[in-house]
Amino acid sequence: MKVDCLIINPSALSQIYQGLSSELAAIEPPIWAALLANHLRMKGKSIELLDCEGLGITVPETIKKVADIEPKLTVIVVYGQQPSASTQNMYAASILCGALKEAYPERKILLMGGHVSALPERTLLEEKADFVCKGEGPDTVMGLLGINMDDESQYKNVPALWWRENGKPVSGAPGTLIAQDKLPIELPGMAWDLLPMKNYRAHNWHAFDHINARQPYASVYTSLGCPYKCTFCCINAPFGGSSFRYWAPEFMITEFDKLATTYNVKNVKIADEMFVLNKNHFLKLAQLLAERNYGFNIWAYARVDTVKPEYLDTLKKAGVNWLALGIESGSKYVRDGVRKGRFDGHDIAAIVRQIKDAGIHVIGNYIFGLPDDDFKTMNETLDLALELNCEMGNFYSAMAYPGSQLYTMALEKSWELPKNWLGFSQHSYETLPLRTEHISAGEVLGFRDYAFHKYFESPSYLKLVKDKFGKDTYDHVRDMVKHHLKRQFAVPYQQTNMKQGVHA
Repeated sequence: MKVDCLIINPSALSQIYQGLSSELAAIEPPIWAALLANHLRMKGKSIELLDCEGLGITVPETIKKVADIEPKLTVIVVYGQQPSASTQNMYAASILCGALKEAYPERKILLMGGHVSALPERTLLEEKADFVCKGEGPDTVMGLLGINMDDESQYKNVPALWWRENGKPVSGAPGTLIAQDKLPIELPGMAWDLLPMKNYRAHNWHAFDHINARQPYASVYTSLGCPYKCTFCCINAPFGGSSFRYWAPEFMITEFDKLATTYNVKNVKIADEMFVLNKNHFLKLAQLLAERNYGFNIWAYARVDTVKPEYLDTLKKAGVNWLALGIESGSKYVRDGVRKGRFDGHDIAAIVRQIKDAGIHVIGNYIFGLPDDDFKTMNETLDLALELNCEMGNFYSAMAYPGSQLYTMALEKSWELPKNWLGFSQHSYETLPLRTEHISAGEVLGFRDYAFHKYFESPSYLKLVKDKFGKDTYDHVRDMVKHHLKRQFAVPYQQTNMKQGVHA
């Protein structure tokens, strides 16, 4: 079967999440792959979309599955549902790219996504792909499909394209972002019909209210980019800098209509880096969702300084049952060092209470090992997490993701980075976070794993879960904490010298 484009979402769930992948981790629709597929289809191109993660297939199985497909161009999409996922997904993308080239050497392969946008030259030097996209992707793919790819002289006119010339990486015409008012035209939703919708599964905590009903599940973007400049974040790598664009609420509600009426989806993740930001965007969409009353169970991202009490009732009526807050650190000194807004512990506690009082659950996101962290400040972060006692806590190690300012800083300071892309995962055996000015990477990781178990095994948290969500969810959490991740580099916290740092 001849097609213009074969789009592939690679998978390495078991390596990225270890034992968590079988039951606890989410299986999410590949948003950018499905957006690209719909874009190309709208432009009249013939396509095939293969979600290896959704289908649960290995690289050898993927090679067999595409044997009868003859694409002009194969696009491997290296994106994820949060900033970290693109780099950790590069591990699977690299293996798949090499296997495809070995099996079908004549096929042209393009790599696109956040990671490759951050490191286009290195990607071309290390991978078997013919092309790399440093940008959003749609105009690059359409540009390649519009030329003779056997004629290298035509490459320079393709937006945001990198390729090899005499073995050296070169680039041509710069790419541009799709204008906000053009988003519904150029990216008219996801190609849901090309995805294995029955296979997707919500995060375990997302379904704490109904722990045995995590499927069906979907995730969507209602906006692209983020206007903030947190030093640990790489979300804007494909966009060339801080930016924020959103689909009109009147368009986005049609996507939710499809999810509810065609696919019977209840659990929905709004994957925007910052959903609660522009009230002309999120509040209008929430009002439309409330009018539909589909009974969605939605979770979305917000910031402590973007959530206002007057928003909460409308969000709850829309089905927003979870809001994730980037609290990051219990130390204002550490937060200031990564440009994380001017708010303190009192502000954080107040907004968490207001959200909970509105009937919305809170996901507190915390990062251990930011550049100014030591054991004292990391304990302050853990203490704050225990005090807030959110319905969910995400505990991360600071990572120098390519495309972030931390990555640039790590290179300048010659701080050790992971030897392979799997090391940038939060949950893999190979995980190697960034060291800090005061403690080693292994000590950071050891403390993160200690903090996870301290939080989820704490009597106050377990009581909250049992009282709010019931015995089944309580038992689920007790089973969850039986998982202890195997780590190559972690230094167990109890075995450290309990070094303390002093900050003004």
